[in-house]
Amino acid sequence: MEAEQRRAAKEQMIALMQTGHRWQEAAAQAGLQVSRSTAYRLLRQVRSRGKAALQDGRHGHPVKLRTDERAWLEAYCHTSPGTPSRVVQTAFQERFGIQISLGYLNQVRANLGLGSRTHEVEKKRDSSLRSRTPVAHELRNEVVAELILI
Repeated sequence: MEAEQRRAAKEQMIALMQTGHRWQEAAAQAGLQVSRSTAYRLLRQVRSRGKAALQDGRHGHPVKLRTDERAWLEAYCHTSPGTPSRVVQTAFQERFGIQISLGYLNQVRANLGLGSRTHEVEKKRDSSLRSRTPVAHELRNEVVAELILI
């Protein structure tokens, strides 16, 4: 429900309550899902402040990265996945004029699977797999078996 629709629904609910309808009936007819205390708080505010009380004064939490900014970040990290977050943060600020925290940047990169640490983990995993030769692996298994027998 958009802000204007929600304001109109609140106005309808209050009008119904003022004509004697119970709060549940008024909320249901207006298409609102509110608690009893919220309905009566709104009624009290309308009586004291008028229709200004129907406006929702909250602003909400804005989205930190819009589509074009997120697309740029994704492309930047795809082209150079090992780039430190501090460098990405600086490039992002120069490009868009927006300061984002390193924590949030790392969170977005991790969600996209594009963090600099993701790249390092893959490198470490690949190198550790290469270092294990079949002979060394069999030798380790024999040592473990002997320790179990002891």
